[in-house]
Amino acid sequence: MLTFDQTFYKDGVEYIVGVDEAGRGPLCGPVVAACCILPKDYFNEHINDSKKLNSKKRDEVYEEIIQNSLDFGVGIVDSKRIDEINIYEATKEAMHLAISSLKHKYDLILTDAMKLENEKVAVVPIIKGDAKCECIAAASIIAKVTRDRMLLEFDKKYPEYDFKSHKGYGTKRHIEAIKKYGVIKNFHRYSYEPIKSLLKNKEIKER
Repeated sequence: MLTFDQTFYKDGVEYIVGVDEAGRGPLCGPVVAACCILPKDYFNEHINDSKKLNSKKRDEVYEEIIQNSLDFGVGIVDSKRIDEINIYEATKEAMHLAISSLKHKYDLILTDAMKLENEKVAVVPIIKGDAKCECIAAASIIAKVTRDRMLLEFDKKYPEYDFKSHKGYGTKRHIEAIKKYGVIKNFHRYSYEPIKSLLKNKEIKER
C-alpha cells in the first residue's frame, strides 16, 4: 500500500492531484500524462507503479480508479510536437494539459520527480513517486492504459510494425520493421535514435 500521500493530508491538505506520464522512451506515438484526485480516505491495495502491473491487471485497476476518483485528467502531446520541443518539455506540456482539464478543486500537486512551473498551487516533485504515493501511481496507470490503447489502435492500422507487442519502444523487432517498412509520418519520432541517423543517411523511407 502506497501511503506517502498521507503525510500531506496531515498538514491540512484536503485534495491532492497526483501526476505522472507514459511514453517518454518509445520511438513513436505521443507522450501521455495523467492526473488523478483520489478521496483522502481511499485505499486500493492493487494500485501500484504501472510498470509493476501486467496489462490485464492494469486494465482492471484502471476501471477501479476511474470509478472511485474525485476527478482525473489526461494530456496528450503528439510526436511532431515532441520533435519540435524535446521530450522533457513535451512531457511538462502534457502534464499541464492534464491538470488544466480538472474540474474538482485541489490544494496540492504531487509529481513523479517532474518540476512544473506556473501552476496555481504548490507542486512537489517526488523521486520514485509512483512507488510511494497512491495518487501518483493511479495517474501512472491512467496514463499507461490510455497510451497503450492508442498503440493498439495503430497496430490495427499498421500490423506489420507489431505495435501491440512493443508499444512503440525500440525493440529489435520494431527497429527491423522501421528499416523494412519505413517511418510513419507524424507518428514516429524523428528526433530519436536510431531514426534520426537512419533518416539522415537515407537508409529508411517515410510513409
